[in-house]
Amino acid sequence: MRSAVGTLTNYAVALADLAERIDGGFERAVEAVMATRGRVIISGMGKSGIIGKKIAATLASTGTPSFFMHPAEAIHGDLGMITSDDLMILISYSGETDEVIRLVPSLQHFGVRRIALVGKPDSTLARNCDIVLDASITREACPNNLAPTTSTMAALAMGDALAVALIERRDFKALDFARFHPGGSLGRRLLTRVRDVMHTRRLPIVGCDDPVRDVIVAMTTSRLGIAIVMRDDIGEPGAVALAGIITDGDLRRALLRREGIGGLRASDIMTDQPLTAQEGEMLGDAETRMIEAKVSNLIVVDAAGDVAGVVQIYDK
Repeated sequence: MRSAVGTLTNYAVALADLAERIDGGFERAVEAVMATRGRVIISGMGKSGIIGKKIAATLASTGTPSFFMHPAEAIHGDLGMITSDDLMILISYSGETDEVIRLVPSLQHFGVRRIALVGKPDSTLARNCDIVLDASITREACPNNLAPTTSTMAALAMGDALAVALIERRDFKALDFARFHPGGSLGRRLLTRVRDVMHTRRLPIVGCDDPVRDVIVAMTTSRLGIAIVMRDDIGEPGAVALAGIITDGDLRRALLRREGIGGLRASDIMTDQPLTAQEGEMLGDAETRMIEAKVSNLIVVDAAGDVAGVVQIYDK
């Protein structure tokens, strides 16, 4: 228990120190990425390489074309993937990792701009890169001060800080994020429109003057847990308009107020002016409104204002 608390405290102190060292170098790194016409390629060896893979994945999913390149594979042919339009982020805490440093002459020859993400700002790697991101720490959380722990956390945090700064600079929105995540539940929620998931068959529609017993039958038959109350649209023969909604809660409250339901009509217990959703509305926006209003159903209307269906908060 003590070691766990000590590790997390060590991390918290290191992150606070890291935040204090954000300077012009960080801003230049953001500008360099924004100006890059090609891809951002990240490379690192060992634990730094694992961190590099995560940073590359985060950048790629937030609007910055990026991929990871293993430094050993790079010097055995994968350098052919790099063009002068690309930008390279090289990760090495010591700044002296041989496999990473060996990339520098070729990158210089190709005219590739380089950002060093290091823990030693005066290292060989830092001196041979265009921009330096200082991710130095006081000591590792490892009791022997050997295993990469705090140092890898600092490198990861610096990469995330860079990604978030780029998200803001690109004005990268939730819908943009969803376009890169179409297979996940988030992507489906953000890209799906209400019309794609709304219930349209056997809608539980009742009239204002229908007895509550008929309301219960309609709600039970549809299994949506609601009844949609419609009224004659005065002045338009044969036309009807949405009058309200009756939920299970409305029924329970009505029963608590009276000993029986005899004589009650739908209009007596309905909630008038119910929340609605447009059928072309994004499902994510509809869900947000349901959560804020603490309701589980929205009546869906079309462009003419006619009832088109029902959407529920768990529809995806």
